[in-house]
Amino acid sequence: MITTILWDFDGTLLNTNDVILESWQHTYEHYYGRRMPVEHITKCFGEPLLVTMAREFPDVPPKDSAEVYREFQKDIAYVWAKAIPGVFELVERLKGEGYKQCIVTSRTKESTLRYLDLFKKGYLFDDMVTCDDTDKHKPGPEPILLALKKIGCEKDEAIMVGDGVFDIKCANNAGVKSVLVGWRITGSGSEVIKDAVHDFEAETPEDLLKIIKSIK
Repeated sequence: MITTILWDFDGTLLNTNDVILESWQHTYEHYYGRRMPVEHITKCFGEPLLVTMAREFPDVPPKDSAEVYREFQKDIAYVWAKAIPGVFELVERLKGEGYKQCIVTSRTKESTLRYLDLFKKGYLFDDMVTCDDTDKHKPGPEPILLALKKIGCEKDEAIMVGDGVFDIKCANNAGVKSVLVGWRITGSGSEVIKDAVHDFEAETPEDLLKIIKSIK
């Protein structure tokens, strides 16, 4: 039986897609003077930012390019970030029914808390694991294993909910069931990760609730 929901953040709990896309386009324009195809950007959604920065801007220290990205994102986040219809309502229902809920994200703790504060939803979650908590990130198993340890949960009692291959492969590697959400815009990520296999797919938050309740 599932007792714990592990949530990816961007694109799963909150629609930050436009924020992230425009922040990447700003960074490409800053360094290369041009924008990139959306598909090039979305395939890397969920990858730790510094990893992507090192690959996309190999002549720039990753922390420098990440700073360009993050400073721009701060300026637009409050306007462009949007709630995903029905998702926070589902989280609130699950909380009321006694499920433990933990965010597992490649985002920094500061930015995750900033978004949660913006939407006043931080109270819904029991804990979180961010890129600040471990040196090993998705798609490796460490973020999920740390989340399970922090929240006090066995692998067979948890399910990872995400919108991309990094989330699903992280769950695969950790030995945890996974759900791929249907409101994603992420690409296949086939160039950077292979063989991610989700256990379930939920087109809507209502579908996700049924999946969670169905697992015995």
